[in-house]
Amino acid sequence: MKIVIIDYGAGNIQSIKFALQRLGFEATLTANAEEIRQADKVIFPGVGEASSAMKKLKSTGLDQLIPRLTQPVLGICLGMQLMCLHTEEGNTDGLKIFNTSVKRFSNQVKVPQIGWNQISELESNLFNGIAENEFMYLVHSFYAESCPEMIAQTHYDLDYASALRKNNFYGLQFHPEKSSSAGEKILDNFLKLEISNQ
Repeated sequence: MKIVIIDYGAGNIQSIKFALQRLGFEATLTANAEEIRQADKVIFPGVGEASSAMKKLKSTGLDQLIPRLTQPVLGICLGMQLMCLHTEEGNTDGLKIFNTSVKRFSNQVKVPQIGWNQISELESNLFNGIAENEFMYLVHSFYAESCPEMIAQTHYDLDYASALRKNNFYGLQFHPEKSSSAGEKILDNFLKLEISNQ
């Protein structure tokens, strides 16, 4: 299986590669459009600031490529947020894959949210073998609003979408690669997805 991690200068690459290696898979880090198109599975990671990340995607044409991919694509953290319509971070338009917007947490809570929190309302084969209210590791100041494409929910300040799915596109606000055995199980489930039976 050919697994590609999209390279656009947004961090947390090594921890994802190590998590995949623990599952017995190697991944290629690339910004090459043809390599990305030919991959069986695509991971779209991200740690950093939305507007500068979006500029990098536009400078390489990845902003046009990613929404047209037809294989399973997994956005993680900022990667998921950039797949939404718009984010308040840097007043940035996203890739418009998921039909929801990204807002900043209010000042009623500690921002960013850092640490373990629960996911609930789980839908999708992505969560096969994952218990309702399982804990996942999160680091973020912005959240995706609840919407019909939500496949997992988390509460912090309010209920928000901690996972999204539309067709072959998936997004996780939490870091599966840092979420112990449950996170690795979600990565393993993603690698086993077949488009026909998602």
